[in-house]
Amino acid sequence: MNSPVLGKDLLGLETLSAEQIRLILDTAGPLKEISERTIKKVPALRGMTIVNLFFEASTRTRISFEFAEKRLSADTVNVGAAGSSVSKGETLVDTARNLEAMRIDMVVIRHGASGAAKFLADRIESKVVNAGDGTHEHPTQGLLDLLTLRDRLGDLAGRRVCICGDVLHSRVARSNLWGLKKLGAEVAVCGPRSLLPNAIDEMGVKVFDRIEAAIEWAEALNILRLQLERMQGGYIPSLREYNRVFGVTRERLDRAPRDIIIMHPGPMNRGVEIDSDVADGPHSVILDQVTNGVAIRMAVLYLLAGGRPEGG
Repeated sequence: MNSPVLGKDLLGLETLSAEQIRLILDTAGPLKEISERTIKKVPALRGMTIVNLFFEASTRTRISFEFAEKRLSADTVNVGAAGSSVSKGETLVDTARNLEAMRIDMVVIRHGASGAAKFLADRIESKVVNAGDGTHEHPTQGLLDLLTLRDRLGDLAGRRVCICGDVLHSRVARSNLWGLKKLGAEVAVCGPRSLLPNAIDEMGVKVFDRIEAAIEWAEALNILRLQLERMQGGYIPSLREYNRVFGVTRERLDRAPRDIIIMHPGPMNRGVEIDSDVADGPHSVILDQVTNGVAIRMAVLYLLAGGRPEGG
């Protein structure tokens, strides 16, 4: 049965409506409380089997999904395919069909190829959740960032959020961009032109080429990791130079006209895109993002499984 509110799959935020995004955020709110209980479990997905199919290494996202699945009482199976021969499209479908033959209900997939989650969702009956595909989208990270911002700022309409750093390689940036714009926020990006997509000027966002200007404008900074493993050289002169020009430092924040919310999807390159005293400082909500990640993933799994929204 498809979710009455989300459909069969969650592949990205670009295709969701503002109402669907708000519904997920509203569902996640009460689910946060489950993680505070002595017994951190509810029977909402008892009897369902969810496979975590990770073709790329990811400790934080995989563990967050596992916590979400277990707190909803689902049976979970982890398949780590990184580095194996499971890389061709046909093999991906073979793997999924074999899993489906074992009567699974849902697949959470992370894959290095953009579009892999949709490719899979179009070919199997099980529900598919995109846990990050290439440089396309990472919808649950975008949703947990939206929830973290909403917890601090309330309604996001008209709020100013700047996504800083390696936007070019970042699926997190794309999910954030779509989600923030759907909820009416003003969105900017800041980084060297070599790390911004060519079409960024057509995406309806402000572009800052100086971090000082972004800090002066923004109410929140979402600071992206420099994805060194995806860079084949030439994007930036050096890490030290990047930190000097674009690093978010305590000195720069001290000159801001207001207190700025500091976010980072992790893992961080401390001393490169963000300094430690900022990451661990009073305006950082990085640990709140981790907490909200479990609640958002619980909400997505619950709604996709046909769970009724609050009051629905």
